[in-house]
Amino acid sequence: MAARIVRVEPFDLVVFGGTGDLAYRKLYPALFHRERSNQFSEPTRIIGASRRRLEREAFRATVKDALMRFNVIDDEADPAVERFLSRLDYVSVDAMSDGGWADLRALLGADERIRAFYLATGPDRFGPLAKRLGAEGLASPRSRIIVEKPIGKDGESAAAINDVIGSVFLERNIFRIDHYLGKESVQNLMALRFANILLEPVWNNAHIDHVQITVAETLGVEGRGGYYEDAGATRDMVQNHMTQLLCLVAMEPPNSLEADALRDEKLKVLKALQPIDESNASTLTVRGQYRAGFADGGPVPGYFQDIGKDESDTETFVALKLGIANWRWAGVPFYLRTGKRLPQRFSEIVVGFRRLPHIIFAMHPDGIPANRLVMRVQPDEGIKLWMMVKEPGPGEMRLQHVPLDMSFARAFGVPPADAYERLLMDALRGNAALFMRRDEVEAAWKFIDPIRDAWAQSGEAPRPYAAGTWGPNASVALIERDGRTWNEEYE
Repeated sequence: MAARIVRVEPFDLVVFGGTGDLAYRKLYPALFHRERSNQFSEPTRIIGASRRRLEREAFRATVKDALMRFNVIDDEADPAVERFLSRLDYVSVDAMSDGGWADLRALLGADERIRAFYLATGPDRFGPLAKRLGAEGLASPRSRIIVEKPIGKDGESAAAINDVIGSVFLERNIFRIDHYLGKESVQNLMALRFANILLEPVWNNAHIDHVQITVAETLGVEGRGGYYEDAGATRDMVQNHMTQLLCLVAMEPPNSLEADALRDEKLKVLKALQPIDESNASTLTVRGQYRAGFADGGPVPGYFQDIGKDESDTETFVALKLGIANWRWAGVPFYLRTGKRLPQRFSEIVVGFRRLPHIIFAMHPDGIPANRLVMRVQPDEGIKLWMMVKEPGPGEMRLQHVPLDMSFARAFGVPPADAYERLLMDALRGNAALFMRRDEVEAAWKFIDPIRDAWAQSGEAPRPYAAGTWGPNASVALIERDGRTWNEEYE
């Protein structure tokens, strides 16, 4: 049965940073897909805003070129293409001066519909843009502001940004976006846990041995050296994406799917994380930095060459061993790792169950692996439950370790929608369930800041690893000293 299309109220979406990579690569394609699904009501406008001077038609041409470049348009004659382009407008605005604000105010006109302001800029622009929106009278009670990660560089700067935005917009109208929360498989993690009685009774330390979360990238910094030098893998991935995945795995069942009910439970997980600081960072963390090697079928340069420097203490790889101090998870380690220039690109969550307490089959006990639930976040989103079954045929009982495999694309006949499609529509509808609340952001920084401080105090450089490998050897030792291994069944 075809999904019922629920239209969004008419809106004006202003994209600051409207001629940037994020807008062209992610935001406009996501909005076009929703246009093609007839999800927009009339009159709706999408307004690009940046310092660059462009006429409206020239801006529309750049967006069309991006849709073609990223293989979003498969038929230029599709009536949705012209319909979408006709919605686009553009205004040149400078966040740090008076330039263009009168033009934006005139373009938006009277407050008759939902307004959403998407800050697809660096975090240093979040505060000035929010202040200016307030000063120009553009932040009405129906206005929403959408901010990209990372929010700040540490807890102090995040709180300062939140203070400024919160002085202009109500908390219910602030949407702090983490695109991982919009991915189909992440949504299915909640469905898997809370819509099936099968799993919830065993989702605890009596039955689960450990949890692994991996976000692996084959690319290097790819022209983003300036940003990455300031962020590193910890700020870029761990503080936001990975802690959010951790929260969804570990949180208690909320009493509803209301935004605050979900976020209250995630916050409890963040507050229950056992601290990592100078006293234990050397045994619970590993950070690395890629060197020249082979990736994507050929030789690639090292991090120093990619950023044009002779030295750097910025990590491109992080592995952590975390603990959660509550009754459900006491004694269950959570292993996290993320890195650039690794052998494969994927993100996954692996829930490793405990081994059988007694073996009745005529085989060595090590021959029966523990059950494992693997949730692939990207690419090829899906779920695998690894189990032991008997091989077909007569004779002795021969067991095989095989997965019950569900690919979302194969099961439902369509590829999953991009995360930005869901998140943009939710923000325009005012549904904040998949967005981070202020206290979540600051609780995550409160956990991360002591780790970064411990690394700075140690004076140790990130451990080198060759591009195309799985990071420093110390990351293998981090998990293997506990008698466990990183999941190696990547396909």
